[in-house]
Amino acid sequence: MKIKSKSKNNFIPVNTPKIYRDEKKNVNKCLNTGWISSEGNFVKKFEKSFSKYNNRHYGVAVSSGTAALDIAIKSLNLKKGAEVIIPSFSIISTALCVIKLGLKPILVDADLKTWNMDPGDIIKKISKKTKAIIITHIYGFPVDMKTILQIAKRKNIKIIEDAAEMIGQKYYNKKCGSFGDLSTFSFYANKHITTGEGGMILTNNLNLYKKCKSLRNLCFGEGKNRFDHDDIGWNYRMTNLQAAIGCGQLKNINKIVKRKREIGNRYADNLKNCKEIYIQPKKLKYSTNIFWVFGILLNKKTRITRDLLIKKLLDNKIQTRNFFFPMHKQTIFKKIKVFSKKLKLLNSEYLSNNGLYLPSGLGISNKEIDYVSKILINILKKKN
Repeated sequence: MKIKSKSKNNFIPVNTPKIYRDEKKNVNKCLNTGWISSEGNFVKKFEKSFSKYNNRHYGVAVSSGTAALDIAIKSLNLKKGAEVIIPSFSIISTALCVIKLGLKPILVDADLKTWNMDPGDIIKKISKKTKAIIITHIYGFPVDMKTILQIAKRKNIKIIEDAAEMIGQKYYNKKCGSFGDLSTFSFYANKHITTGEGGMILTNNLNLYKKCKSLRNLCFGEGKNRFDHDDIGWNYRMTNLQAAIGCGQLKNINKIVKRKREIGNRYADNLKNCKEIYIQPKKLKYSTNIFWVFGILLNKKTRITRDLLIKKLLDNKIQTRNFFFPMHKQTIFKKIKVFSKKLKLLNSEYLSNNGLYLPSGLGISNKEIDYVSKILINILKKKN
């Protein structure tokens, strides 16, 4: 049985961004003045505003969250072969930024309750060769990083806080993205605020800030030596048009975070009695779920497979996304033999095989949330 969708076009995408008036006004200003490249004033304004919002001194706007990671880790000037601890359950960019510099990624497993890096496994993997940790917050909650930060400070281990999915989230009442030596963000269309594509690096360290700015812009020289480059950098600049959108989005961040929590809480209430799936709690002792996406995890006794569930939801015109694919299972990393064939990270593998997230973008309506919930329950209860 198919229930009629309440969606206007009878299809519910996994994400629909929300664009407000300020963004359009700012973009028109760029177009009218001709300042459309990275040299416009909106870039500086966005960097300053976003830094202030996250209680950081300096911001470097870049072309993507991946670019932010590339630049952040290179700015640390780590020696080849140095170990960098990263999650296996994450977007591939987290590993690529390490591997491209000849550094050695050390994978940690996920926690099945929060889907984040397991803090105990991070501590266990720290060695004399550990020079950095990329703390990546996943989906709704931040990593419980209190002990990790303390150990890192004591052992002089650099911290990159990957807060791509955590704009507006707090850890013990302090903004995510305000921890560590550097923090990175993404402004892709499915993030809490978007510039279409784009990212940001934040830091309180003036030297790291200067290095990140240089790496973003091909490491150009100064004055008459402009075309004499002192390092290998990238053209990872953010355009004034993108920053114009970002400035408008940031004005509405409190409204956006409130709505994301409303979406997540509505799904959670609708699905709280569904025993076939695990859904994250609304709160933990150190944080309130921000529901960047609304994820569900099939329980071990659930009869339907994740892939079949995705197909059945799509049959009802509901788009979903698989959870991340673990680093140690990636085809490319097997080809170039980055990780041992014997490596098993069972929680990351379970999440990858049994997790998906439902439509939860800012453009979704409450009626659509209820419709998706009803269809999901019917499929899991084998009513359709």
